Amino acid sequence: MKFADPKDDLVFKKIFGDENKTEVLISFLNSILEFKNNKQIKKVIILNPYQTPQIKDLKNTILDIKALNQDNEEFIVEMQIEKDKNFAKRSLYYTSKSYVNQIKKSENYNKLKKVYFIGILNFAIFDTKSYMSKHLIMDNITYKQELKDFEFNFIELDKFNLKLQECNSLSKKWIYFIKNVENFDLIPVEYENIKEFDIAFDTALMMNWNKKELEIYDYVSMQEGKRLNEFETAVEDRLERGRKQGMEKRNIQITKTS
Repeated sequence: MKFADPKDDLVFKKIFGDENKTEVLISFLNSILEFKNNKQIKKVIILNPYQTPQIKDLKNTILDIKALNQDNEEFIVEMQIEKDKNFAKRSLYYTSKSYVNQIKKSENYNKLKKVYFIGILNFAIFDTKSYMSKHLIMDNITYKQELKDFEFNFIELDKFNLKLQECNSLSKKWIYFIKNVENFDLIPVEYENIKEFDIAFDTALMMNWNKKELEIYDYVSMQEGKRLNEFETAVEDRLERGRKQGMEKRNIQITKTS
């Protein structure tokens, strides 16, 4: 078996953004956001469902997942592979923009619903050891959350080092799946008899993909490899220039002292 890498934006959206398989996204959101009892999401509408893009249109493709639950609360889920020092600011921008766009200028503010942001990062962004963090607007004295319409959740995959046997909750299983499924040869027993994971594994299994999807996946992988090579080459060139400049300065100093 060959499974695709969910850390790839397109694969992530194919797994979690299918409007015909919403139980996958529902399971993921309920587990990551720790929704229980009456707060549990029972139904979602995916606002930008997965469609196989054309290669020529990839630069203009919006890859994050946006969804509404039964209470019209909004959820934004984004997978970020490449390190972005401004990702936290971008999450603020996306969330505030979604919040503002819920109503027109003439409508009442009481129609505004809460927006949840989930960022899954293939790098570390915060100076903490925890692989998951939740960020809220709170009073700095009472620590009460009086402004409740924004919630930011971040998953830093670099910090997630649990073994599969240690993943004793759905949230941990989902994070392990996202980080490691491309390396699986078979479906581990820890995921057996869980409907949402049956669907997720079946979606990630590349033998089930059509020719167009495989071409897109290969193209994106090649582009990511190209960007990585260009970055490494730029770093090497910068180090080489620094080495030459250092040697030139040293030669000048030797000449002056001779």
